[in-house]
Amino acid sequence: MNEPTALGDLKTLLYEQADGIARVTLNRPDKYNAFNATMQDELEAVWHHVKHDREVRVVILTGAGDKAFCTGIDRSEIPDEEFDPFTYDDPGKRIGPKSQQVWKPVIAAVNGMACGGAFYLLGESDVIVSTASATFFDPHVTYGMTAVFEPLLLMPRMPFGEVLRMALVGGAERMSAETARSVGLVSEVVEDGELAAAAQQLAEAIAAQPPHAVQATLRTLWAARDMPAAQAIDLGNTFLNLGTSAAALAEGNERFSGGERPQWRLR
Repeated sequence: MNEPTALGDLKTLLYEQADGIARVTLNRPDKYNAFNATMQDELEAVWHHVKHDREVRVVILTGAGDKAFCTGIDRSEIPDEEFDPFTYDDPGKRIGPKSQQVWKPVIAAVNGMACGGAFYLLGESDVIVSTASATFFDPHVTYGMTAVFEPLLLMPRMPFGEVLRMALVGGAERMSAETARSVGLVSEVVEDGELAAAAQQLAEAIAAQPPHAVQATLRTLWAARDMPAAQAIDLGNTFLNLGTSAAALAEGNERFSGGERPQWRLR
């Protein structure tokens, strides 16, 4: 895999790309992959690149090392002066794929801790897989901060009571991978050491699908989450026309009529 020259010399991320799959790795393992100002800049650049690179069909987002996927903002860069809500720049507007209008599937592969600002990334990922030893928690209130953006991003993915519990107990409790799967945050839990292979297998399955159909499906479902049912159906009709070309439909019919079926696995 080769790093595209358009991204330049990345200092806090690793970027690899091959066969329609881009792999983005948060690469500050000594800081538990916390994002500093440089990583925020680089994530914004990577999402911009992914959005416009027609060779990319799906993204795997993960963290370097086995201790943490991401632990949020690097607290050493938080200014000491009094917090001003009127001048605060929310990093989630820059580092999340959907905030950057990336409508290509993002698979988050979680290893170790995922906490606080990590939910900017997980809340805007499409599918989350994790190792059995991964943990999830939101320590904001423990350190005197209001938990706002991260739990709001989790609300569509988890039952309301579970979001409240995570936000209110702060650092006093961590959600296990199995609990995260049972409440719907995580789609699949694999044994330690199997995460990369599991994410790759899922990415290959998605990358093998017609890209316009995948992106139109993704865009429809994300937009429809916040709509009444009737309005969502109307939106679906629009994206159905945008994402289904006559050529793609004819190709699909030909494969079906010819007896071609994908090899599938039972999850």
